[in-house]
Amino acid sequence: MRSFVTTWRRAKQSGIKLPVTDDLDYVSLEALLRHALSAARGYMVWMCEKLGLDDPGIDTVPATDEVEAQADRYLDHLLERWRLPLAGVEEERFGTTTYTSRWGVDYCIDAMLEHAVMHPIRHTFQLEELLERQS
Repeated sequence: MRSFVTTWRRAKQSGIKLPVTDDLDYVSLEALLRHALSAARGYMVWMCEKLGLDDPGIDTVPATDEVEAQADRYLDHLLERWRLPLAGVEEERFGTTTYTSRWGVDYCIDAMLEHAVMHPIRHTFQLEELLERQS
């Protein structure tokens, strides 16, 4: 996530334009930043729900028009809240049962963790490609 935010800032500073789309998560760089932060929050909330754990207490992501100014504070909070919820879960619970994600794909907890890691990496690569093409 930190690498994504760093790349996002480079993209913002360079003035790159995202491709035109109907996807509300990509209508602006601010929307993309909010999307990545919101997804990271959502993954942990989902995993805790599925495992019957307490809500991890991750604040709602700042609004699109506030997310840039609050990104560092929110990212610190997000990463802090990610540190503990799964620490005491027995390893076998991570891969033995699958659950349907909010977008309709079945994941075990281990696979959702991998998805959560790859999601900001994928967006980092997308921004890096745009930076290369538009420079």
